[in-house]
Amino acid sequence: MSDTYNPDEVEALEPEVLTLPLDAWHRERGGRMVEFAGYWMPVQYEGILAEHLWTRDSAGLFDVSHMGQLHLSGVGVEAALEAVLPIDLRTLKPHGPRYSMLLDEEGGILDDLMVTRWDDGFYLVVNGATKWDDIAHLREHLPDEVTLSHMDESALLALQGPKAAEALERLAPGVSALTFMKGGQFKLAGVDAWISRSGYTGEDGFEISIPAEAAQQVADLICQQPEVKPIGLGARDSLRLEAGLPLYGHDLSPEHSPIDADLLFAVNKRRRSEGGFIGAERVLRDLAEGTAQVRVGLSLDGRQAAREGAEVYAGGEKVGVLTSGGFSPSLQRPIAMAYVDRAQAAVGTALEIDVRGKRLPATVTAMPFVPHRYHR
Repeated sequence: MSDTYNPDEVEALEPEVLTLPLDAWHRERGGRMVEFAGYWMPVQYEGILAEHLWTRDSAGLFDVSHMGQLHLSGVGVEAALEAVLPIDLRTLKPHGPRYSMLLDEEGGILDDLMVTRWDDGFYLVVNGATKWDDIAHLREHLPDEVTLSHMDESALLALQGPKAAEALERLAPGVSALTFMKGGQFKLAGVDAWISRSGYTGEDGFEISIPAEAAQQVADLICQQPEVKPIGLGARDSLRLEAGLPLYGHDLSPEHSPIDADLLFAVNKRRRSEGGFIGAERVLRDLAEGTAQVRVGLSLDGRQAAREGAEVYAGGEKVGVLTSGGFSPSLQRPIAMAYVDRAQAAVGTALEIDVRGKRLPATVTAMPFVPHRYHR
């Protein structure tokens, strides 16, 4: 899922900013709190660079309780959900999360999300900044027979990194047997927890849904493991960028369809031929005819990073715009994502990025920039 902090966003510190179950816990540990998606959240503890590298080498605990956890159930829920999402639920096995997205009538991306088949319905995790709009969209388009419950009394944690399984197995025996994109119900130090082997950093790891009242107890126990430190939103953004994972509101928006966003895998094979979901007309047209632009990765020469909004050029011709960018702590060089004209999208194409009037050389690069290390 793509709901990560972007350091270029303007932080509007308004009185109605809400707090999450672990708000005091973050502050006690020195978390520097910022407003994000309507909540106070920690952007960092000891520093984004150190936290990023710690997660790549060991295990980091992220509080992602701002995200929306939804439960859908009732008569005809599967068919109703297929009418809204471009997903093939017939092939979705129990307890196996799958990436999908909400589209508008024109095929533009309203949000990206995760869908899991539970024994009593479907569990969705949507982005925090869009969850209220997502809930309204779903309620508008789902029939009355389908019940949508917002699990607002649940917290969500993400334990990410190559030592995540080693640390979590001590607290939730059996969890290390899960493989990537599989989940199940576990007892985590006596607390009922839904745990899936998934995340948004490119690393092995887990997402953990627990009652909000148990969040502090669980976070304490996880961070008592020698492999684990609390990690802020800043490192979550740099990790997902290295992993080539798009961020909603930046790399994904209603202006883009799953096709130019290079997310064809999220429109499952049967749905590409049958359609029958909101926005299908544009998606199938884009698939058949191609799109003018496509999302690509860019590696920049030198040390100077380029940020969202910077224009991309091929010679004197503007061919695209950056949607994400920053300095890669793992690679020690700047990287970015952009939408560029298809004629300039081939890996190895030399381009330039305009940063305050200075042209920075860049090369179209295959993503992910840092290889994924999912446990399959």
